[in-house]
Amino acid sequence: MKIGELARKTGMQVETIRYYEKEGLLPKIGRTGSNYRVYTDVHVDRLLFIRHCRSLDMTLDEIRVLLHFKDMPKESCDRVNALLDEHIGHVAERIRDLKKLEKQLRMLRESCREAKDTASCGILNALSCPVSGTFDENGSTCSHVHRTHGGDLHTQRKKTD
Repeated sequence: MKIGELARKTGMQVETIRYYEKEGLLPKIGRTGSNYRVYTDVHVDRLLFIRHCRSLDMTLDEIRVLLHFKDMPKESCDRVNALLDEHIGHVAERIRDLKKLEKQLRMLRESCREAKDTASCGILNALSCPVSGTFDENGSTCSHVHRTHGGDLHTQRKKTD
């Protein structure tokens, strides 16, 4: 089959298939007398395997290792297990990071509870601050006009005076 049919069978873009070929993830591809690449069901199966691995957010290097073992069915799969354990650890770490990100975004959203003019927007003010200092320990933004939406600055100053 030609690359267009391979793309249809695998649900991949032609450019993606060429990229995987360039990266050495596909076995040698035969050519016709007129120099067209000729793909087989082996390529379909391999690309579907790669696609499934990518859907699990595996890197090309991880996929290379897995393909090596897929091509060597008599070898022990202990390295496959170790690779998956390591990948699970990376995913768990990313989940922790995403939860921190969600918390930061929720705190950012809380800095603007009601719509006012954009000059007073707690979100825009907080986003103008350095990343490390966006919120203090109380969840306040680092903006010069603190808690604008919770009351005006004049009222807040009177309370502290």
